[in-house]
Amino acid sequence: MRKQKTLFITVEGGEGSGKTTHSNLLKDYLAKSGFSVLLTREPGGTALAEALRKILLTPNSNLTPLSELLLYEAARAQHIQEIILPALKDGKAVVCDRFTDATLAYQGYGRGLSASLISKLNGAASYAIKPTLTFYLDIDPKLGLKKAKSLDKESYGKDGDRIERESRAFHQRVREGYLAQAKKEPKRIKIIKTDKNIAKTWNLIEKELEKCLKKF
Repeated sequence: MRKQKTLFITVEGGEGSGKTTHSNLLKDYLAKSGFSVLLTREPGGTALAEALRKILLTPNSNLTPLSELLLYEAARAQHIQEIILPALKDGKAVVCDRFTDATLAYQGYGRGLSASLISKLNGAASYAIKPTLTFYLDIDPKLGLKKAKSLDKESYGKDGDRIERESRAFHQRVREGYLAQAKKEPKRIKIIKTDKNIAKTWNLIEKELEKCLKKF
Protein backbone atom coordinates (compact mmCIF):
# COMPACT_ATOMS: atom_id res chain seq x y z
CA MET A 1 0.00 0.00 0.00
CA ARG A 2 1.34 3.43 -0.92
CA LYS A 3 2.03 6.14 1.65
CA GLN A 4 -0.26 9.13 1.27
CA LYS A 5 -1.42 12.45 2.59
CA THR A 6 -5.08 12.86 3.42
CA LEU A 7 -7.06 12.46 0.21
CA PHE A 8 -10.72 13.40 0.32
CA ILE A 9 -12.45 13.68 -3.05
CA THR A 10 -16.05 14.75 -3.50
CA VAL A 11 -18.25 14.41 -6.56
CA GLU A 12 -20.96 17.03 -7.02
CA GLY A 13 -23.63 17.73 -9.58
CA GLY A 14 -27.30 18.15 -10.28
CA GLU A 15 -29.79 15.38 -10.85
CA GLY A 16 -28.76 12.88 -13.52
CA SER A 17 -25.22 14.25 -13.83
CA GLY A 18 -23.58 10.84 -13.39
CA LYS A 19 -22.21 11.27 -9.88
CA THR A 20 -22.73 7.65 -8.85
CA THR A 21 -21.12 6.28 -12.01
CA HIS A 22 -18.06 8.48 -11.75
CA SER A 23 -17.73 8.04 -7.99
CA ASN A 24 -17.41 4.32 -8.63
CA LEU A 25 -14.90 4.90 -11.41
CA LEU A 26 -12.86 7.12 -9.07
CA LYS A 27 -12.88 4.43 -6.41
CA ASP A 28 -11.66 1.81 -8.88
CA TYR A 29 -8.98 4.09 -10.30
CA LEU A 30 -7.61 5.03 -6.88
CA ALA A 31 -7.60 1.40 -5.77
CA LYS A 32 -5.59 0.45 -8.86
CA SER A 33 -3.22 3.32 -8.05
CA GLY A 34 -2.45 1.76 -4.67
CA PHE A 35 -4.85 3.57 -2.36
CA SER A 36 -7.11 1.96 0.20
CA VAL A 37 -10.42 3.60 -0.70
CA LEU A 38 -13.71 4.30 1.04
CA LEU A 39 -16.67 5.19 -1.19
CA THR A 40 -19.61 6.81 0.54
CA ARG A 41 -22.47 9.26 -0.09
CA GLU A 42 -24.48 12.10 1.39
CA PRO A 43 -26.99 11.98 2.80
CA GLY A 44 -26.15 8.44 3.85
CA GLY A 45 -23.27 6.23 4.87
CA THR A 46 -24.58 5.45 8.37
CA ALA A 47 -27.80 3.91 9.67
CA LEU A 48 -29.03 7.29 10.96
CA ALA A 49 -28.05 9.16 7.81
CA GLU A 50 -29.70 6.59 5.54
CA ALA A 51 -32.90 6.90 7.58
CA LEU A 52 -32.76 10.69 7.19
CA ARG A 53 -32.12 10.23 3.47
CA LYS A 54 -35.45 8.45 3.13
CA ILE A 55 -37.24 11.31 4.88
CA LEU A 56 -35.49 13.89 2.72
CA LEU A 57 -36.19 12.17 -0.60
CA THR A 58 -39.67 10.71 -0.02
CA PRO A 59 -42.11 12.83 -2.07
CA ASN A 60 -44.73 13.10 0.69
CA SER A 61 -42.28 14.44 3.29
CA ASN A 62 -43.65 17.86 4.19
CA LEU A 63 -40.43 19.65 5.10
CA THR A 64 -39.82 23.37 5.42
CA PRO A 65 -36.54 24.61 3.86
CA LEU A 66 -34.97 25.09 7.31
CA SER A 67 -36.05 21.64 8.50
CA GLU A 68 -34.58 20.17 5.32
CA LEU A 69 -31.29 21.97 5.90
CA LEU A 70 -31.02 20.80 9.51
CA LEU A 71 -31.73 17.19 8.55
CA TYR A 72 -28.96 17.27 5.93
CA GLU A 73 -26.55 18.70 8.51
CA ALA A 74 -27.55 16.10 11.12
CA ALA A 75 -26.90 13.34 8.60
CA ARG A 76 -23.52 14.90 7.80
CA ALA A 77 -22.42 15.24 11.42
CA GLN A 78 -23.09 11.53 12.00
CA HIS A 79 -21.46 10.60 8.71
CA ILE A 80 -18.29 12.55 9.46
CA GLN A 81 -17.83 11.15 12.98
CA GLU A 82 -18.80 7.57 12.21
CA ILE A 83 -17.42 7.03 8.71
CA ILE A 84 -15.28 9.75 7.13
CA LEU A 85 -13.01 10.83 10.00
CA PRO A 86 -12.07 7.25 10.99
CA ALA A 87 -11.30 6.42 7.36
CA LEU A 88 -9.08 9.47 6.88
CA LYS A 89 -7.29 8.80 10.18
CA ASP A 90 -6.75 5.24 8.96
CA GLY A 91 -4.95 6.58 5.89
CA LYS A 92 -7.71 5.76 3.45
CA ALA A 93 -8.66 7.87 0.47
CA VAL A 94 -12.30 8.88 0.72
CA VAL A 95 -14.59 9.44 -2.26
CA CYS A 96 -17.93 11.00 -1.32
CA ASP A 97 -20.96 11.43 -3.58
CA ARG A 98 -21.98 14.98 -2.53
CA PHE A 99 -20.82 17.02 0.46
CA THR A 100 -21.02 20.60 1.75
CA ASP A 101 -21.02 22.24 -1.70
CA ALA A 102 -24.34 20.51 -2.36
CA THR A 103 -25.89 22.11 0.71
CA LEU A 104 -25.00 25.62 -0.41
CA ALA A 105 -26.18 24.88 -3.95
CA TYR A 106 -29.49 23.21 -3.03
CA GLN A 107 -30.52 24.82 0.24
CA GLY A 108 -28.77 28.14 -0.38
CA TYR A 109 -29.26 28.94 -4.05
CA GLY A 110 -32.15 26.52 -4.57
CA ARG A 111 -34.20 27.22 -1.43
CA GLY A 112 -32.97 30.74 -0.78
CA LEU A 113 -31.68 30.12 2.74
CA SER A 114 -28.90 32.28 4.18
CA ALA A 115 -25.46 31.44 2.79
CA SER A 116 -23.92 32.62 6.05
CA LEU A 117 -26.10 30.26 8.10
CA ILE A 118 -25.34 27.36 5.78
CA SER A 119 -21.60 28.02 5.94
CA LYS A 120 -21.69 27.99 9.74
CA LEU A 121 -23.73 24.78 9.86
CA ASN A 122 -21.55 23.16 7.19
CA GLY A 123 -18.44 24.00 9.19
CA ALA A 124 -19.88 22.61 12.41
CA ALA A 125 -21.36 19.43 10.92
CA SER A 126 -18.25 18.65 8.86
CA TYR A 127 -15.86 19.46 11.73
CA ALA A 128 -14.24 21.94 9.30
CA ILE A 129 -13.06 19.14 6.99
CA LYS A 130 -12.72 20.31 3.38
CA PRO A 131 -12.26 18.14 0.30
CA THR A 132 -8.85 17.92 -1.30
CA LEU A 133 -10.48 17.95 -4.72
CA THR A 134 -14.06 18.30 -5.95
CA PHE A 135 -15.45 17.34 -9.33
CA TYR A 136 -18.57 19.24 -10.31
CA LEU A 137 -20.34 17.34 -13.10
CA ASP A 138 -22.14 20.04 -15.04
CA ILE A 139 -25.28 19.12 -16.98
CA ASP A 140 -28.26 21.08 -18.27
CA PRO A 141 -31.04 20.59 -15.68
CA LYS A 142 -33.59 19.64 -18.35
CA LEU A 143 -31.43 16.78 -19.60
CA GLY A 144 -30.31 15.77 -16.13
CA LEU A 145 -33.83 15.54 -14.73
CA LYS A 146 -35.01 13.47 -17.68
CA LYS A 147 -32.15 11.04 -17.13
CA ALA A 148 -32.60 10.90 -13.34
CA LYS A 149 -36.32 10.17 -13.51
CA SER A 150 -35.82 7.44 -16.11
CA LEU A 151 -33.44 5.60 -13.77
CA ASP A 152 -35.84 5.52 -10.78
CA LYS A 153 -33.22 3.82 -8.62
CA GLU A 154 -35.07 4.16 -5.33
CA SER A 155 -38.65 3.61 -6.59
CA TYR A 156 -40.13 7.07 -6.12
CA GLY A 157 -42.29 6.75 -9.21
CA LYS A 158 -42.09 8.23 -12.70
CA ASP A 159 -41.89 11.79 -11.32
CA GLY A 160 -38.80 11.02 -9.26
CA ASP A 161 -37.92 11.75 -5.64
CA ARG A 162 -38.85 14.89 -3.67
CA ILE A 163 -35.90 16.90 -4.97
CA GLU A 164 -36.32 15.75 -8.58
CA ARG A 165 -39.92 16.94 -8.44
CA GLU A 166 -38.86 20.53 -7.82
CA SER A 167 -39.32 23.07 -10.62
CA ARG A 168 -36.89 23.56 -13.48
CA ALA A 169 -36.21 27.03 -12.07
CA PHE A 170 -35.14 25.47 -8.76
CA HIS A 171 -32.68 23.15 -10.48
CA GLN A 172 -31.34 26.00 -12.59
CA ARG A 173 -30.62 27.95 -9.41
CA VAL A 174 -28.83 24.90 -8.01
CA ARG A 175 -26.65 24.78 -11.11
CA GLU A 176 -25.87 28.48 -10.76
CA GLY A 177 -24.93 27.83 -7.14
CA TYR A 178 -22.44 25.16 -8.10
CA LEU A 179 -20.91 27.29 -10.84
CA ALA A 180 -20.58 30.23 -8.44
CA GLN A 181 -18.72 28.05 -5.94
CA ALA A 182 -16.43 26.69 -8.65
CA LYS A 183 -15.62 30.24 -9.72
CA LYS A 184 -14.80 31.11 -6.11
CA GLU A 185 -12.60 28.03 -5.53
CA PRO A 186 -11.16 27.02 -8.93
CA LYS A 187 -8.17 25.20 -7.45
CA ARG A 188 -10.40 22.77 -5.55
CA ILE A 189 -13.57 22.58 -7.63
CA LYS A 190 -13.10 21.36 -11.19
CA ILE A 191 -15.97 21.84 -13.61
CA ILE A 192 -16.46 18.72 -15.72
CA LYS A 193 -18.87 19.04 -18.64
CA THR A 194 -20.80 15.80 -18.72
CA ASP A 195 -21.20 13.92 -21.97
CA LYS A 196 -23.54 11.14 -23.04
CA ASN A 197 -20.36 9.17 -23.61
CA ILE A 198 -19.22 8.16 -20.11
CA ALA A 199 -15.67 7.55 -21.32
CA LYS A 200 -15.33 11.17 -22.52
CA THR A 201 -16.49 12.53 -19.18
CA TRP A 202 -14.20 10.16 -17.30
CA ASN A 203 -11.24 11.22 -19.43
CA LEU A 204 -11.70 14.82 -18.26
CA ILE A 205 -11.90 13.67 -14.63
CA GLU A 206 -8.84 11.46 -14.98
CA LYS A 207 -6.70 14.32 -16.29
CA GLU A 208 -7.56 16.51 -13.27
CA LEU A 209 -7.11 13.60 -10.89
CA GLU A 210 -3.64 12.86 -12.20
CA LYS A 211 -2.57 16.44 -11.51
CA CYS A 212 -3.75 16.02 -7.91
CA LEU A 213 -2.10 12.62 -7.43
CA LYS A 214 1.31 13.97 -8.41
CA LYS A 215 1.38 15.53 -4.94
CA PHE A 216 1.00 12.13 -3.25
